[in-house]
Amino acid sequence: MIRSPGAAGFNGRSAPVASSRLIDAVAASLAIGSLSLCLIVALTVLSIKVSMAMPLPA
Repeated sequence: MIRSPGAAGFNGRSAPVASSRLIDAVAASLAIGSLSLCLIVALTVLSIKVSMAMPLPA
């Protein structure tokens, strides 16, 4: 079986699928999203600790 020269599979030249600006924008939005998620989790944990430390009204 002889392989044709056009059938390179994954070894051929790769074409860029997105611009570097788009990749940078996606990376920045993922970083901002993860930081905001960490901040929300930290505030939730702190508020739970504060509410557990308060005495219950009689």
